[in-house]
Amino acid sequence: MIGIPLRFKTAVALVLLGLLTLLAGVGQKTIWAPAETVTASAPSDGTAPLTVIDQKLRTLHGGTVKINVKGEGSFMLAAGRPDDVDAWVGKTAHNTVSGVSEDNKALQLAHTDGEAAAPSPAGSDLWVSTENASGELNYTWSAPADGEWSLLLASDGTKPAPSSISMTFPNDTSTPWAVPLMVLGALLILAGLALLVIKPRGGKPAAIDGEEQGETLGAKFARARARVGSTRLGAKNAPAPAAKEDGAASAASGPARAVLSPMGVSRTGFSRAGIAMAALAATIVAGTGVAAQATTPAPSPSASESAGADTAPESPVLLDAQFRRILEQVSSTVDAADAAKDAAKLKSRVDRTELDVRTQNYRIRSQVGAYEARMPVRATKLLTTVVTSKRAWPRQVMAVTQGEGNVVPQLLTLVQKSPRENYKLVGTTPLQPGTTFPAIGRNGTETLSADDKSGLLYSGAEALAGLGDRLTKADSTFKDKLVEGQSSPYIADTLAYQADIAKNGVNGNFSFSHKASPQETVVFRTADGGALVLGRMNFDFDGTPKAEGDKLAIGDDAAVLAGGKETTSGMVLNFAESVAVYIPPTGSKDPMKLVAATRGLVGASFK
Repeated sequence: MIGIPLRFKTAVALVLLGLLTLLAGVGQKTIWAPAETVTASAPSDGTAPLTVIDQKLRTLHGGTVKINVKGEGSFMLAAGRPDDVDAWVGKTAHNTVSGVSEDNKALQLAHTDGEAAAPSPAGSDLWVSTENASGELNYTWSAPADGEWSLLLASDGTKPAPSSISMTFPNDTSTPWAVPLMVLGALLILAGLALLVIKPRGGKPAAIDGEEQGETLGAKFARARARVGSTRLGAKNAPAPAAKEDGAASAASGPARAVLSPMGVSRTGFSRAGIAMAALAATIVAGTGVAAQATTPAPSPSASESAGADTAPESPVLLDAQFRRILEQVSSTVDAADAAKDAAKLKSRVDRTELDVRTQNYRIRSQVGAYEARMPVRATKLLTTVVTSKRAWPRQVMAVTQGEGNVVPQLLTLVQKSPRENYKLVGTTPLQPGTTFPAIGRNGTETLSADDKSGLLYSGAEALAGLGDRLTKADSTFKDKLVEGQSSPYIADTLAYQADIAKNGVNGNFSFSHKASPQETVVFRTADGGALVLGRMNFDFDGTPKAEGDKLAIGDDAAVLAGGKETTSGMVLNFAESVAVYIPPTGSKDPMKLVAATRGLVGASFK
């Protein structure tokens, strides 16, 4: 009895092999499953006042990155655009966390020599967010907006930045062979069980002791050999196989040749079933492997790889949250200075035209109570923002607000001179009544140089020069090229004021000029292809007595700056005009429009 024991042993072996394979697959999902995260630490050698964490680490393994920092005393972690971080670091010595080792256990640290100290990065307008800590900081690194973001770690810029840094990344927990092994194991178990229950063809066991049980194995062999022989001879109509008795006799005369398989099992019993099961297992496992691979999407190319670095649009220099924070700081600074009439309080957030005008306004108001204060600067009721996408310095931005104390909306122009300087308010210009503010893209727009005329009827410099001529002469050649709205009074009021002085100042000769200050000109591209130019006009009012002994008198406000109210030698009054002019695009037949304007006395002197 040879076939049954061997078949039983084979079935048991298949079941055991299947169990081991199944357990191996389950183990990959459980006890041998990869850790969900990996943690890498920075080497502690080498100190510097600043440490930069490279932007590529945030997306190195996908998912959320967690950072742990330990240090002595207080320190901060700031998030900003990579170019902003690099620009702020400048020539200061610093460390850069640039990558992770192959075993994901160590952070790669590169040191750059340079200046031994830097100003404190705390409070810089470049940072979209900051985290302050003392002793230890746990930080979850997420992108505040689309694009790339780096981190800057520092104490106060003079002390070494914390050197104990570890980063925890999501780990690749995929187990591509787990499911195929489990499927293969289950199929092997089924194959083993099937081997125990599947019987040979005919449902009867083969002859054991030479007695016939149906057709004997020898007879089958003889008949098969006869068929093979006929086929080899090429006979198409081969004779029928020998009778059962002859086959039995052949089997009796040659018992050694009557065994077809060393297992003693019918080919149509175990062999064909086993082959079928094996083929089915291989097919299912292969299919499962393909499915497992298909569930892991290929990484998609980045925007810069798809569109090309040269064609990728520049991102705006400020996010909305940054801009609002800056406006709040500017507003609170101006409020405090206005209340105290102290120009020194302005200098951290105010510069150029606005600093000049408010400084002299405080000086006059301290002696002339009736003198009108400048319009307050408000961060609330933010109507719109205009942000440059030009990432070089200086950077210009603008906001339109109308909060408490603002009779009409006013344009707030802010400029950042360099990376380590904050944005400063350089102009506040009330919108002209009845004037519509031109549409400008809020997601970043192009800024132009003052002499750039590309796509415009006039350059920014030409537009302001035309406004100067229009304000100076009633018959200006720009009379029809630069207009106001129906209810806008600035040009008309200025011309009427100058005409009245010339007519009624019988003791003097008077002249007026309005000239642009080129270094304070800012030009933003509008949505229709035109431009909005903002700038300062220097309005000079010159008076000289007509005859010897004639006196010229000035107002109380100008007298504070001039040191007296009358002169026989002549006088000069200086006003700073903050203006905004819309320039149509090339091909338009519309005139330029004065959008906003105001002026403030900044100087008075006697000749």
